[in-house]
Amino acid sequence: MHRYILGALALALTATPAAAQGWIEVERRPTQPPIQGSISRVGSDVRVTVDGRIARVEVEERFRNDGGRVAEGSYLYPLPGEAVFQNFSLWMGEQEMKGEMLTAEQARGIYEEIVRRQRDPALLTLAGHGLVRAQVFPIQPGETRKVVLRYTQLLERSGDAVRVRYALGQRGGTAGSWRLTTAAEAGFGTPYSPTHAVTADRAGGRLQVSLDPARGGDVELFLPLRRGLVGTTALAHAPGGEAGYVMLLLAPAAEVTGAAVPRDVSFVVDVSGSMSGSKLAQAQAALRQALETLGPADRFQLIAFSSGVRRFREGFTPATAANRQAAREFVDALSADGGTNISGALEAALAATVAEDRLPLVIFLTDGIPSVGEQQPERIAAMAAARGGRSRVFTFGIGHDVNTYLLDRLAKEGRGTSDYVAPDATVEDAVGRLMGKLRHPALVNLRLVSSPVRFRDLTPGRLPDLFFGEELVLFGRYEGSGSGAVIFEGERNGRRERFVAEASFPTQENDNDFIPRLWASRRVGDLTRQIRLEGASESLIREVRELGLRYGILTEYTSYLVQEPQLAANRLEDAATGPGRRRLDAQPMSAPPPSAQVGRAAVEQAQASGQMAKATNLAEADALAERRLAGESAEVRRAGGRLFRRQGDVWTDVAHADSLRVVTVAPFSAAYFAVTRALPELREALAIADQALVAGRRASLAVGPTGRTTLAEAELRAFVRDFRGGT
Repeated sequence: MHRYILGALALALTATPAAAQGWIEVERRPTQPPIQGSISRVGSDVRVTVDGRIARVEVEERFRNDGGRVAEGSYLYPLPGEAVFQNFSLWMGEQEMKGEMLTAEQARGIYEEIVRRQRDPALLTLAGHGLVRAQVFPIQPGETRKVVLRYTQLLERSGDAVRVRYALGQRGGTAGSWRLTTAAEAGFGTPYSPTHAVTADRAGGRLQVSLDPARGGDVELFLPLRRGLVGTTALAHAPGGEAGYVMLLLAPAAEVTGAAVPRDVSFVVDVSGSMSGSKLAQAQAALRQALETLGPADRFQLIAFSSGVRRFREGFTPATAANRQAAREFVDALSADGGTNISGALEAALAATVAEDRLPLVIFLTDGIPSVGEQQPERIAAMAAARGGRSRVFTFGIGHDVNTYLLDRLAKEGRGTSDYVAPDATVEDAVGRLMGKLRHPALVNLRLVSSPVRFRDLTPGRLPDLFFGEELVLFGRYEGSGSGAVIFEGERNGRRERFVAEASFPTQENDNDFIPRLWASRRVGDLTRQIRLEGASESLIREVRELGLRYGILTEYTSYLVQEPQLAANRLEDAATGPGRRRLDAQPMSAPPPSAQVGRAAVEQAQASGQMAKATNLAEADALAERRLAGESAEVRRAGGRLFRRQGDVWTDVAHADSLRVVTVAPFSAAYFAVTRALPELREALAIADQALVAGRRASLAVGPTGRTTLAEAELRAFVRDFRGGT
């Protein structure tokens, strides 16, 4: 009996791609002509209830028959290996249809047979360790049928967190929802997902976490357990043959436990003539809002600057209700005129003495470049660094007429962040987000004390302060292998506290493959900012290019390689390899001097670097990468965290070099499935087309009609080793 998958898999017709795991496989009898029309998914809702380490999952999916005749078929849903199937609900009148659980071997056979017939490698990303199958026929024309599947699974522990996984697959596009609810919220800290943007709410004694399932992919969610002040988690990914990758998560409690670190906050606002009108009104609203975030133990100072510098009061003022009211009156009376004396404002903000048991914060807002007093941005930044001491500096550039070198360097030297507010955005929102984060410091002066392996290229390189309700996530590389304690120390109210994450760092670990892509995005952000602040060097530019090629990240240093793929293919050569062919490092890529880093282009580059350096999940990192790709031609695509350029009929990974050995397999052959089982990280990339070339470390994989249909076991092992760069 010939079968067709419907949905986006279906009949290669007009159905909307399926958003979650399940789909309907439609049957037709040999005497029937091909079915005209399709069954499409019209909704998919996932509900996860966590009680301790037990997760109860309920998946509700709705399908509609858009064809002109009755459709008969089976509903298929892949289950993770640790799941226990409970029941399947579909009613035909008074009759409840039952589902059956197939084994992993049976499931694999079904998947590969369907993929081979439908030529849809994206379906492979849905593969679990088992498969539920249930009859759902008949579906009348125009009829919508609902199926509900339920299963339970035991959640694993990762350090001081419970780890939840759910495979949405790569078939995004259907409306739906994904929501997790805990039986009791009191036992969990702030949830974190390295793959999806999540929202969390606490109501009725429960923690609710939701995300948008349209992005697809594998959901990774960590629910930190409250174990004292801070919970710690360490995860590793080791492809073999190179340094491993690490993610370190520090998650404090969602609410203040005990006394928080008292703060001395300096608000510094530009009131030069260019700030007149809506800019000043927004800055005033932002300051009024920020004053309300101050606690009874905090102190503050207000400094307004134009050609000169005006203070609310000398030194720091206790944040009493009366003092905050007086400060609001000072803010309301501000007017805009004169030039921009940035150096004078910074000197005034950094002159006050702050006690060791208090956290000094500087919030600096400007819309212009220095025009009064010292005007060289590098000299102003050097002065601020020399006088800053323990102050944390957070800068806001309003509009495009700001010097990004100065604002970025002030933030870097001051262990803070820089933010840029577009002309059509509101300063109040940007400052409000920052003040919400800075409201409750948990630990300051964090440092990594020891670990069983050597870390390198950690991002962020200098550990920021840790705040209640805000997780701190570090990504990096590690050398060596071993198991043991990763130890952090921080200060709270003058007292040092220590936190320990027990971790294993293997030489080979294929799990946690989200870590390299997030690390690469952050690393590129750090490097491009470093180039603008410290100047370009051959080694910095080469590292940016290599990361961009390997992980599909376009920057001002890699985008031209998309237009010149031969340069990319020969990027590792030390000299020209043929007439007229240049070395990559021969193209001048110097950053502009500090005084010239002004204007829309400079702001956009600074924003891109900052956003990449702060990316906390794959959804965010991929969106940033796609944004840079939007300006390229239709002949360039991104898939599976890789960048492909169409060359003839073949989509070629721009990271492929001519010197790499190439193994070619026929699409959807036994060899193709053997490779995708051995290298599951390729499934998303291979969904780009039937003919593709994907780059590895010492060997690349080509898929094409003249490829091999089988591979001996020894050949497969050798290819996997070379692709991953193992030994």
